[in-house]
Amino acid sequence: MQWRSLVLGLLLLRLGLQALLALLPALAPGLCLRRRFPFPFPPPPAALSPPAAGSSHWGSLLRRGGGAAAVVGAGDEYERRYSGAFPPQLRARLRDAARGMFVFGYDSYMQHAFPRDELDPLHCRGRGPDRHDPSNLNINDVLGNYSLTLIDALDTLAVMGNSSEFQKAVKLVIDTVSFDKDSTVQVFEATIRVLGSLLSAHIIITDTKQPFGDMTIKDYDNELLHMAHDLAVRLLPAFENTKTGIPYPRVNLKKGVPPDSNNETCTAGAGSLLVEFGILSRLLGDSTFEWVARRAVKALWSLRNNNTGLLGNVVNIQTGHWVGKQSGLGAGSDSFYEYLLKSYILFGEKEDLEMFNDAYRNIQNHLRRGREACNEGEGDPPLYVNVNMFTGQLMNTWIDSLQAFFPGLQVLIGDVEDAICLHAFYYAIWKRYGALPERYNWQLQAPDVPFYPLRPELVESTYLLYQATKNPFYLHVGMDILQSLEKYTKAKCGYATLHHVVEKTKEDRMESFFLSETCKYLYLLFDEENPLHKSGNKYMFTTEGHIVSVDERFRNSLWQDILPEEDSTEKIKPNELKAVNFSSNCNRVPDERRYLLPLKSNYMRQIDRMILEEYQLLCSSQRIFLGWI
Repeated sequence: MQWRSLVLGLLLLRLGLQALLALLPALAPGLCLRRRFPFPFPPPPAALSPPAAGSSHWGSLLRRGGGAAAVVGAGDEYERRYSGAFPPQLRARLRDAARGMFVFGYDSYMQHAFPRDELDPLHCRGRGPDRHDPSNLNINDVLGNYSLTLIDALDTLAVMGNSSEFQKAVKLVIDTVSFDKDSTVQVFEATIRVLGSLLSAHIIITDTKQPFGDMTIKDYDNELLHMAHDLAVRLLPAFENTKTGIPYPRVNLKKGVPPDSNNETCTAGAGSLLVEFGILSRLLGDSTFEWVARRAVKALWSLRNNNTGLLGNVVNIQTGHWVGKQSGLGAGSDSFYEYLLKSYILFGEKEDLEMFNDAYRNIQNHLRRGREACNEGEGDPPLYVNVNMFTGQLMNTWIDSLQAFFPGLQVLIGDVEDAICLHAFYYAIWKRYGALPERYNWQLQAPDVPFYPLRPELVESTYLLYQATKNPFYLHVGMDILQSLEKYTKAKCGYATLHHVVEKTKEDRMESFFLSETCKYLYLLFDEENPLHKSGNKYMFTTEGHIVSVDERFRNSLWQDILPEEDSTEKIKPNELKAVNFSSNCNRVPDERRYLLPLKSNYMRQIDRMILEEYQLLCSSQRIFLGWI
């Protein structure tokens, strides 16, 4: 009985200590400005001192405009770490490390999981749809019992120059994969992960220039294109029997739309199908697929608010009423904006660019907070927040990791300076946790949703910013990301989702986008001589990171033949692309800034202090409390 009493006493003591720590803000009001956290933090970088008095605390983000003074001071520690040339030998080692990361994940999947959809890297086994629980949408929306990870990784094999494995993988897909399955999948996920990869691999195989090496397949008879067509036909029922033309979110590949299907869908899910469906239409000479995808985009665009010009994130496909009124750049909205621009880049339709420019202007007017310029002036650093689509008023104080794609999109339109600032904010979060929490509360300065499923968005923006600036700072960022992934996510048989970015506990899942995007962008960041950069061909990445060539065959439009009354098919040349309402009139960062910090050290320090401030306050409170007892 004595040991039970001892355990009970220790438990009560622990609870009492936690209660006293929770009371510290009231006992010492000058010490703890915000909510305490029940989990430990990693130590801050030694170079960072406590926040200076009067420094910004994101207060102005709760209203329009700035107001907090910028943090000033020498940036020696940042310049020492990030400035100057990046050793080519180190870059080569990091390129090889990124390739090794992909190979370990891919080989583990093929050995332990194929032909199932995903790899469970902790238990070294495969994962497919959850047949026992159809409501498990986190799994069933993505996994369709069609060897998802293998399909999603095809063009990464080509980009890395592994022609033998690419050819072997393509033959496996052709010989073993069928879409005639009783699987109910999300239309969006099946489109970007499976349809997009099949089309990308087909384009690589049939490219007469073969820039990545000999990726041709003996006796290839357009099988991947036929498979893409078969899958798209099975997705078409989602576009039927909707009063708005906005598709149902899910479809059964064998039976069509389920009888109990949900009438609500997210803006990104319904409005991010145009690139893949458009490519398929133009390769087949069949306008059906592009037409239904474009009709959905137009339907969503017509539902934007008349005053703000903003769209919500969840809509009823029958009534057109907005169920989710949040307008933001993260989950539920992100790729809708991405594909307005990328559809224009690929197809050259004027209306796509016009919609994007209008959307970008409204985003700048209503979602952007902080100082006007990234690299000058006073106030909080720029950040894009979630607002009410009808009023433009702040709805919450969190952002999600998917929004980290946006700096990369800004690079594509030439708004590089603003991209630099937003990227620095996400990088500061990564430095704090060694990962990006799925949702981060910028007011509480802590994760709201603490898991990290190996997402690629920050790596993608890092890669695109490096391509735009050639600044070695972004190679350092990529090195940090690569090292964190190796340190915290590597498992027995692959790489695992982080269940908690602070505790670094793992979940038994390696999503397919880790191989199709995260590893690919890391590899390309460090592989300056890759044919994708040097071949003279122009490529675009889909939202799943699949490469497609930008060439004239995709500018031969078909869908206007069905809607001849709409004068919306005027083509624009790529160099006419313009985005509106930039925070600065920049195109490309000047060459003289090549080896300087892309973001001035005082602004970089300002962001780091904001992200790390809560940790420092917690440490101060705990030290004083321990002194009391």
